[in-house]
Amino acid sequence: MLIAPSILSADFGNLACDVKAICEAGCDLVHVDVMDGHFVPNLTIGPVVVSAVAKAATKPLDIHLMVENNTFFVDLFAPLNPEYISFHIEEEKHPHRLVQYIRSLGIKPAITLNPHTPPEAIEFLLADVDMVLLMSVNPGFGGQKFIGSVLERAKRLKALIEKHNPACLIEVDGGVNDKNIEELKEADVDIVVAGSYVFGNEKGYKHAIDSLKI
Repeated sequence: MLIAPSILSADFGNLACDVKAICEAGCDLVHVDVMDGHFVPNLTIGPVVVSAVAKAATKPLDIHLMVENNTFFVDLFAPLNPEYISFHIEEEKHPHRLVQYIRSLGIKPAITLNPHTPPEAIEFLLADVDMVLLMSVNPGFGGQKFIGSVLERAKRLKALIEKHNPACLIEVDGGVNDKNIEELKEADVDIVVAGSYVFGNEKGYKHAIDSLKI
């Protein structure tokens, strides 16, 4: 299991230190939630702050766009050379075009599905993406309760991936902790995003990350 701590739950007054700390603690990706206050009712960070995150990180960036006008934001963040840029299928009118555009920038394209969106909605895009991000909370805020139906959605998605693109990874974001990580592993999830569980863990970042690496 690969671990991508979400910096949405980090201490923004000590963001560079927190990013360095999770990388030293053994995370695999640094998850960056970009929200525009329109697609979701929250406003987070722009490219200037994420540039500082990129300088502090020793692991690749995993940028999750929760925005309107996806192409505009892809152009803002592409110069930071993230490993992945994911966008919401619910917002994008021309997803195949955007997938191809992200790949042309040397970045791995990924598609995100809200909790209500069935995996079948992206069946004919799976051959062209490197990852699918399944939301296990409603997007917009950290610290929400895990929506258990994501386990069934992950299994359905895995069957489609095996048919169309076995190399495509499954990522789950929202409410992930040591209580549900075993079920996520059994559902063939490859990457988990964990924010408050990692950054709020009383035993430290390394303990939190190690407890998810099963």
